[in-house]
Amino acid sequence: MADTAKIEIDGKCYELPIVTGTEGERALDISKLRAETGLITLDDGYANTGSCRSEITFIDGDQGILRYRGYPIEVLAERSSFVETAFLVIFGHLPDHEERERFSEQLTRSSALHESMMKHFDAFPTNSHPMAILSAMINALSTHERPRIDPGDEQNLERYAARLMSKVRTIAAASYKSSIGDPIIYPRHDLKYVDNFLHMMFSVPYQNYEASPEVSHALNMFFVLHADHEQNCSTSTVRIVASGQANLYAACASGVSALWGARHGGANAEVVQMLQRIQREGITPRQFLSEVKDRTSPVKLMGFGHRVYKNFDPRAKVLREAAERLLSSMEIHDPLLDLAHELSEAARQDDYFVERKLYPNVDFYSGIILRAIGIPLNMYTVIFAIGRMPGWIANWRELNDNPGQRIYRPRQLYVGNPLQDWVPRHQR
Repeated sequence: MADTAKIEIDGKCYELPIVTGTEGERALDISKLRAETGLITLDDGYANTGSCRSEITFIDGDQGILRYRGYPIEVLAERSSFVETAFLVIFGHLPDHEERERFSEQLTRSSALHESMMKHFDAFPTNSHPMAILSAMINALSTHERPRIDPGDEQNLERYAARLMSKVRTIAAASYKSSIGDPIIYPRHDLKYVDNFLHMMFSVPYQNYEASPEVSHALNMFFVLHADHEQNCSTSTVRIVASGQANLYAACASGVSALWGARHGGANAEVVQMLQRIQREGITPRQFLSEVKDRTSPVKLMGFGHRVYKNFDPRAKVLREAAERLLSSMEIHDPLLDLAHELSEAARQDDYFVERKLYPNVDFYSGIILRAIGIPLNMYTVIFAIGRMPGWIANWRELNDNPGQRIYRPRQLYVGNPLQDWVPRHQR
C-alpha cells in the first residue's frame, strides 16, 4: 500500500500520496489538492514546493552534497572537463571516447557567429552591460539558427546544444569587447573550449593571449562547478518559459535575464564590491564583521551562507583550493585578494558566524578566481551564464521529454480589494 498523509479540512479527511525520490527524499503530492478540496497551498518563494521531478541534479543541503547525474561534484571537479561534464548533464551519461570527440568537434566547428550578427553589436551603446547584450544576442541567434528540436532526436539536440554552448562564449567575449570599444576577436579552431574563450576575451589584433595551464584549469573548474544547481531562480525560469513551448534559445535567454539579478548570479560581483568597500574605508576584516553583527547596521556579509546549504557549500571547498593554487602559481600580490583571505579566516574563527553556519560559499571564491584571471567585474555574471548553459539545456530537454507536461501556471492567494462599484470620472 502506498504511503499517504491525511489532512482534515472542515471536518472532512483527505489523503495525499507521499512520493519518494531515489535518494530517499519524500514529498507530498498535492497535484489533486485543489480539485478535491478547493484549496491551494501558499508557499511564498517556493521554499517548500517541488515544481518537478528531475533526474539531473541532487542536492542535500544539510549534508553539503551536490551530484550531477549521480556523480559527486568533488569527483567531477578533479577528474572531468567542462565539455565532458556538460555532456553528462545534458544527456545523462559520461561520454565514451567517440561521443566526447564528436561533441568537442561540434563545439569547435560551431564557435563562429554568422557575419551579419556582428552588426548587432554596433547597435548597443558603449558601456552597455554585457548581460543585456548576451540575453539579446541569444534571442537574435535563434533567428539565424531557427532551432527546430524534437527532444527525442538525440543527434539533433546534440547539434543544437553544441551550437548554443559554443556560440554563447563567442557572444560573451564579443559583448565584453563591444562594451569597451575594442575590436571583436574571432574564435580559433585550434584551441579548446576554455582557452578559446580566454583568447576571444583578452587577445587584441596585434597580440594573441595565451592562457597559462593554471588559468585554464581554474576557469574550467569554475564552469564544471556551475554547470547545474537544481531548481534555482534561473533554471526555474527556463523551465517556466519552456513549458509554453518556447524554443531552446528563447528559454535559455530568459535564464540569462533571471541570472542577472544581484541575489542570484550577481552575488560574486557583490563579494568583490564588499572587499573594495573594506579596502576603501581602511577598516580591518574584524571591524567589518562587527558591523555585520550589529543589528542596527545595514551592512551585509556577501558570499557567506546559502539558501540551500545549511552546513557548507561543497563547491566552495573545491574553489577555495583552486583559488589558492591559482594565486600561488601566478605570484599575484593583490591587496583585495589578501583581504578576502583574511575575512574568510576571521569569519571562520568567530562563534557568531560558526553558530549560524555562515561559511564562505561558491560566490565568495569564484569572485576571487575571476579577479585573479583578469575578468572585469561586469563580466562575472556572464561567465556564470556560460557555465550554467548545460544545466539550462538539460532542464529544457527534460521538460520537453515529458509527454504529460503542461504549461507552468502557479496559483495565488488574492488579498486585494473586494468587489468595487464603478465611480464615474467626474465624481472621483
